[in-house]
Amino acid sequence: MKHKYLFGLPSWVLSIATAILSFIVLSIFAGVLNSVIGIDKDISEGISYIIYGLIIALACFFICRNDPKSIWYVPLLINVGGIIAGLVEPSFWVTPLWIYISISWVLSLIGSVIGAFTGKLSASKDIQ
Repeated sequence: MKHKYLFGLPSWVLSIATAILSFIVLSIFAGVLNSVIGIDKDISEGISYIIYGLIIALACFFICRNDPKSIWYVPLLINVGGIIAGLVEPSFWVTPLWIYISISWVLSLIGSVIGAFTGKLSASKDIQ
């Protein structure tokens, strides 16, 4: 069985790295919008979570396009922070946070499915 690598790394490593880096970007971007630019906290968090969702959706797309079989674990690994928050955070489902995280989950699933589909198409074209 041939393992697919992107940037010399397996899909599961890229997924975990994306989860960590996207969370760092989310935190930094929200802080910059809130304190440096002076945007209201709720608005800055909303903008930050939208950017977070787009980052993880794009990462899911590229990782799953490169390795279509990774569709079974890439969305879970990339969204592990939001999944854990949804399970253990008591106020998760009563604040607007669940909306942003849920949108990120949906975007990452869509990105993964489209990426896996295009990856399978390009692999079948390479075989022919």
